[in-house]
Amino acid sequence: MGTAADTGLTFRDATDADVDALVGLVESAYRGDSSRAGWTTEADILHGQRTDPEGVLDVIKAPDSRLLTAEREGRIVACCQLEHRGEYAYFGMFAVDPAQQGSGLGRTVIEEAERQAREGWGVTEMHMTVISVREELIAWYERRGYRRTGRTSPFPYGDERFGIPQRDDLEFELLVKKLA
Repeated sequence: MGTAADTGLTFRDATDADVDALVGLVESAYRGDSSRAGWTTEADILHGQRTDPEGVLDVIKAPDSRLLTAEREGRIVACCQLEHRGEYAYFGMFAVDPAQQGSGLGRTVIEEAERQAREGWGVTEMHMTVISVREELIAWYERRGYRRTGRTSPFPYGDERFGIPQRDDLEFELLVKKLA
């Protein structure tokens, strides 16, 4: 467990007891009307769920995987998945409480995730995939040092565990950052 004293945040790995809170956080950041309070909403391109308890528990339990949480005053306000994949770490399931988006919380969490991946696993790169039509989100990651690779993978159309697409041009693009 780590504390970022100047931000009032405490970082720790998620446990089974956090599953419901984490599902609620991820859903609130990306889906439905509550997500519109922040700027990371996917409500206009995807309906349905973003994740479910089984998906969150899978990340918590997976070998070489962590679900890092950021707490403030005892409440989870952000999370992200870190997965060790050899020379690099994969960054995913990133969510910030919509009411706290734009406050610098996301930047603090991603910097802590990069630090932990670099120091804990000795990786030299962080990889992530982002829905390619999310230009504003991709631009935010680019300002954090991530670069677009042009390498894409298909969106899982027909698998409602990942949402119900509202358009037919969705795909994931790989973003990469070299870690110092």
